[in-house]
Amino acid sequence: MKNRTVKNRTPKISALLVDDEAPARSELRYLLAAHPEVAVVAEAASAAEALDLSRALPHDVVFLDVEMPGLTGVEAAPLVRERAHPPAVVFVTAHERYAVDAFALEAFDYLLKPVDPDRLARVIERLQERSIESAAPVEKLPVVAGGGTELLDYDQVHYVQADGDYSRVHTYDRSYLCTASLGELEERLPPGRFARIHRSYVVNLGKVTGVRRAAPDRFCLQLADAGQTELDVARRQSRQLRDRLGL
Repeated sequence: MKNRTVKNRTPKISALLVDDEAPARSELRYLLAAHPEVAVVAEAASAAEALDLSRALPHDVVFLDVEMPGLTGVEAAPLVRERAHPPAVVFVTAHERYAVDAFALEAFDYLLKPVDPDRLARVIERLQERSIESAAPVEKLPVVAGGGTELLDYDQVHYVQADGDYSRVHTYDRSYLCTASLGELEERLPPGRFARIHRSYVVNLGKVTGVRRAAPDRFCLQLADAGQTELDVARRQSRQLRDRLGL
């Protein structure tokens, strides 16, 4: 099995600042500058301008003033969130009474003016957690089923078998054609759970229930599927697999 290094990178948070008072925007930008993980992509002096920018610029969070001439922040928040992947809305207000409105509108959080740096840091920490969760890969495997495509959870997969240029995905009691090759699926499936045991097989180690020795230097894995499948382990994968299984 190939050695692969996974780099842990915290996603950058892109922010839109909305406040009708320029000094308030400058102060918030100054405080955010202490957090290199945040990038301010634009500023707006009104809710109407913010809505235009929100449609034109990708961003992860809107720091939205509540009291503004014309459309208020409370009125603008639902419109800002009318996107397939809506940004988090953090209300920024001088009045604590708007906190109730903020949470009624499913706002991410709210900040009181003057903004406390420690409170802002906690909000950014939560925004980072949100970004990491949204960036996490979807653990679904597309397979051919009934003339269409079915999505299998990774945990449904017991093993994958090479099938020419394609592969065959085996679950507890069924098998499906997958248009990706075995090598492509080896790269895609999480290495902490799956292992290449043979040129023809990638196995979900969580589905292994036993080991049977087939020869002095060969063994088979027994799987917890309906057919009690046994799969040969290639010699060159044997030692690494024994270590992983604690044999």
